[in-house]
Amino acid sequence: MKYATLGPISVYLPEKCETIEDLRAEHPEWDMDEIYAKTGVYSRCLSAPDEFVSDMAVKASERLFEEYPIPKESVDFVLLCTQSPDYPIPTTACLVQHRLGLSPKCGALDFNLGCSGYVYGLSLADGLIRSGVAQRILLITAETYSKYIDSGDRSLRTIFGDAATASIIDAGDEQTIGPFLFGTDGEGADTLIAYGRGIRPEALSLKPRHRRRWASNLYMDGAELLRFTNSRIPPLVHELLKKGGVLLEDVDLFLMHQATRKMLESLSVTMALDPQKVPILMEKCGNTVSNSIPILIDILRKNGNQTFEKQSMMIGFGVGLSWGGVLWRDVWNSCAET
Repeated sequence: MKYATLGPISVYLPEKCETIEDLRAEHPEWDMDEIYAKTGVYSRCLSAPDEFVSDMAVKASERLFEEYPIPKESVDFVLLCTQSPDYPIPTTACLVQHRLGLSPKCGALDFNLGCSGYVYGLSLADGLIRSGVAQRILLITAETYSKYIDSGDRSLRTIFGDAATASIIDAGDEQTIGPFLFGTDGEGADTLIAYGRGIRPEALSLKPRHRRRWASNLYMDGAELLRFTNSRIPPLVHELLKKGGVLLEDVDLFLMHQATRKMLESLSVTMALDPQKVPILMEKCGNTVSNSIPILIDILRKNGNQTFEKQSMMIGFGVGLSWGGVLWRDVWNSCAET
């Protein structure tokens, strides 16, 4: 049997960068020092008005093919995770397949998940490889949440940034990804929801959990998401350790979805984790939803390949409500043949 192996990752961040100083100048009534202390976000990258998910997905993927010796014809499946697709129909992954010039024999699909999306994507890739359907998968994450957010929204504008990532998942002989664990609680769908972008009209949509304070199409109940994370993630971690036969102290890195600094610090305290094992690296890009874990891995790899041969646990959580975790050992490095 073949197993999924996570190979190279490339990241695309839009050119426009908005800092807390920009926001301070535009909204002097906002306490940016207090906001920064909670979010840990100094700057965020924002997609251009004429730049959308397919554009960013193509840019991240083209960068991957330029940075690493990966023949395009070797890709036999495209998985694209996004909650801000170009169109309801057709599938954005199909647009990306064509624009990249990938083989028409290549499978392609979108899946709509947010902060847990990268873990779900790895699981889908692992299943395709184990079943013999694919040998090399291009896993893309791409989000333009900024297009959902009103300029006067102090809560969301200071957190979310746009980004895209492209990862290669190859078939290998050694299991380095897994086991996986997932969870879902659709009762919490009203804690993070975008209005006016689907078929269901807003008048017939789920109501926000509390009063909408700003005009954004996107609504988020941050306090409820913090409560959800602290209640759901510790059991997930312990169940995953048990399933994988690994002790808590043997995990070198907890690669968490980069939600906010406050949320990750709170989670670390709740689980009594060594802060050195929970990297928080969202300062220059913000919360990029499904992109946050691959961006985190890319940063750690480039900072001396801090993930190589480490026992890591990836943990995604958020919109849905959904959560997922996977044990992972990084056996790829930039000197390896791809």
